[in-house]
Amino acid sequence: MTLTLSITRKRAFAATALGLILVAGGAVAQQAAPNIMERTEWDNRRLDQLDRNVRRLERALTQRNAAGQPVLVEPDPEVVTLQGQMGLISQRLSDLESTVRRINGDNERLTFQLDEATRDNAALRNRLVDAENRIQKLETAAELNAPIEANSPTGDAGQDLAAAVRMLSSDRPRGVRALETVAITWPNTPQGREANARLGDLRVAANDKAGAVPYYATALKDWPRIGWAGDTTLKLADALFATDRKTQGCAALGEFTRRYAPTANDAQKARATQLRTAGGCG
Repeated sequence: MTLTLSITRKRAFAATALGLILVAGGAVAQQAAPNIMERTEWDNRRLDQLDRNVRRLERALTQRNAAGQPVLVEPDPEVVTLQGQMGLISQRLSDLESTVRRINGDNERLTFQLDEATRDNAALRNRLVDAENRIQKLETAAELNAPIEANSPTGDAGQDLAAAVRMLSSDRPRGVRALETVAITWPNTPQGREANARLGDLRVAANDKAGAVPYYATALKDWPRIGWAGDTTLKLADALFATDRKTQGCAALGEFTRRYAPTANDAQKARATQLRTAGGCG
């Protein structure tokens, strides 16, 4: 073999030579093995030496085969053992892959079932919330439509009225009912009268001046000397005029002039004059 062989090819020859030497044995192997096992710095001289050794080894193998003594390459027991272990590992990997595929399939089924259960739970929750809302509305309607009876939560007219006024800002229907309860529970007290006056104002705010008249009239029964009475009298007159009760409206303005005008403020006096003119009172 000549130096035109590449270094890579000659290294391949070296590896082949090493394998054959270890299998066949002999003097050539004893000479070549130490050189192969050591780290070798390859140059032209060493490559030529390697080429000559490979040629001698090839001739030796050819002579043995010709003499009826073929070279048998026996597998290394450690290699056989490793191959067996690799086979077992491959089988275990295959089993693991099958298990993973089965687990993935189970997970997909469980995920689907979980999604269905989540949807069912959401539907049931919505139905439950709807049922609770309907029950609450029914309970509220039953409470608000029940007959109003005299009842004092605090035992004091002033505190009952204050509690009812506070409730108006947070729960108007129950606040109205609380004012009605105060009016019934404390009918002849300033607080009972004020509750009626406030109920009349709520009717006016709801554009129901006809419904406001009886509340204002009850609040002003016997024309009480209370701070809010003068303003409520003007509201009563306005509601009467709005419901085509001119005579009663003018009469209410006359009571305002006699009873409340001396202590009324300028705005109230101006309002009385406006209503008298609009109503055509003499």
